[in-house]
Amino acid sequence: MQQFDQVKERPIPRNMGEMNFVQAEDAQLENARARFSNIIKRHGALKERLSRDSDKTVSERLQREFEAARASQTQEKYFDGEQWNDGLLATIREQVHMEAERKAAQLSGDTTALLPVLPFHEKITYRAGNKTICCLEGGRIGIQYETSFAGEPCDLYHCVLESKSFLEKMTVLEHTVPFFLLIREAENDFLSSNAMKFIDHMGDLLQAYVDRREQVRLIKELYGNQIGELYHSLPYHMVEFFLDDFDCKVTLSLKYAEDLRSVLPTGVSVLAWPMHAVTMNTKEETQPIPTRLSYAEDALRSMSLPEAYAEIVLNLPQVLKETYPQENFA
Repeated sequence: MQQFDQVKERPIPRNMGEMNFVQAEDAQLENARARFSNIIKRHGALKERLSRDSDKTVSERLQREFEAARASQTQEKYFDGEQWNDGLLATIREQVHMEAERKAAQLSGDTTALLPVLPFHEKITYRAGNKTICCLEGGRIGIQYETSFAGEPCDLYHCVLESKSFLEKMTVLEHTVPFFLLIREAENDFLSSNAMKFIDHMGDLLQAYVDRREQVRLIKELYGNQIGELYHSLPYHMVEFFLDDFDCKVTLSLKYAEDLRSVLPTGVSVLAWPMHAVTMNTKEETQPIPTRLSYAEDALRSMSLPEAYAEIVLNLPQVLKETYPQENFA
């Protein structure tokens, strides 16, 4: 099986003037990359500063509310597969409205209004997959999303829906979902027509985001000494990094599905650039010709990033020797 295909990124320079132009172009690209890296760092610092107070305060408050709701529950029900459906969500909404009516009657001192709702005073928490759903004060439905990576728990995220009545659509009242996961767009697309789909969609988004983020964190932790530079978008749906631990510069570019729900890349490019020019004509200066490493791209499409990385590095020296027999790869 052919493991690689040669891909020409630019024509081979024919003279020193053209060589100088190519070098100037490379310098411009490096400058642009450096500026982009600086922007990413500044954006990250700004995001952290802005979220330090508001988002963390909301997260801590909602976490306390959920803990209080769990502590006061009289029953916890687990649902899986088809048991988690629109009928169950309607039951939860009814429970929220009953509890709101009971509270209102209690505050008004109308004891007769309490009698019809006494059978519904049971406080139930529902669990479906990575979601915990409970009734919060004030006619609100709380959803807590539990994320994990490699079987270990990671971050908790919260989303609070307001349900004023069955005649009005539910709305997102507050949440701790990262802004780049576009919860408001999902609210507009799903919540008014299919609340269950909205809840599941956000759970998928959050789990996929955490999975991609943790994959990148793990390769940096395990192989940071081999990775020269690493760039990624905020939702980790675009990742690019370089390997400089060989006599060849290898660039790996990964792009995930635009819906942000995938944990394996849908677009992959792995190119190897020899550090020395490949001489096509001894009388002329030449630029290195990049080579596409198909075996590496296949690994990235089918394995998690840490697993694929280990597979790529294991086979890279032999592949480079076969690709560039004139080079002396260690």
